[in-house]
Amino acid sequence: MRDLSQDHRWLSINTATVRQWPLDRIIEECGRRQIRAISPWRDQVAAVGSATVARLLRETGIVLSGYCRGGMFPASTSSGRQQAIDDNRRAIDEARELNAPCLVLVVGGLPAGSASKDIGAAREQVRDGIAQVLDYARSVHMPLAIEPLHPMYAADRACVNTLEQALDLCHELDPEKTGALGVAVDVYHVWWDPKLKAQIDRAGRARLLAFHVCDWLVPTRDLLNDRGMMGDGVIDIPKIRAWVEAAGYEGFNEVEIFSSENWGKRDGGDVLDICMERHASAT
Repeated sequence: MRDLSQDHRWLSINTATVRQWPLDRIIEECGRRQIRAISPWRDQVAAVGSATVARLLRETGIVLSGYCRGGMFPASTSSGRQQAIDDNRRAIDEARELNAPCLVLVVGGLPAGSASKDIGAAREQVRDGIAQVLDYARSVHMPLAIEPLHPMYAADRACVNTLEQALDLCHELDPEKTGALGVAVDVYHVWWDPKLKAQIDRAGRARLLAFHVCDWLVPTRDLLNDRGMMGDGVIDIPKIRAWVEAAGYEGFNEVEIFSSENWGKRDGGDVLDICMERHASAT
């Protein structure tokens, strides 16, 4: 298990953590602190411009640990499903332009605006959607990382809710482990799963494409926007990181904290500094 106490070379900042700043400033401030990696969101890239983002990454030497996000495949109409496919192809191109190591997929839940309660059908649409974009992703060498989300998001954000479900999709769609399809393991979403270690072992180096950290607060005041800083909640992050690294993961630990009423209201520089401190002491 890697020793993180002496430096922050394996720290990455998911840029949702400091949305109080535009992306160009996030890159500049990370560069000033010698943070080596970020994972930006598509809307943040669009707001600044991909050419500007690419230039700032070159100037600072910062790389990406992932790109957020593709997915959201289910729709109530065939035209809606096609729009999702087209949008995912654009996301793949954007990720490639910025040299991301993977495009993270938040796959979607029940079709928005419909009365459907058929989560099984939604999961079939997810499978079919990934299958439709996988060949293109493979052709441009952009791995897709399925991120299972906590079951509380099954209806509206992701109907893939366990690492086992995500890996079943990987096995079905990429049985030869070509490197085109894997998983993003976010401790916030999977820490509770009694099968977690076994599924991390099953994933192995070939499927483990990203690792996200934050903490689960008790109580949690908002199901989306009240994540905790590492060390402030109940997740045993070092134990999960040990499992991931023992399975072969050698990438960045990406801090992703949605916290509109706490960290999102603080000075961005203080947030980054505390991320660095807690990365060393609590992950």
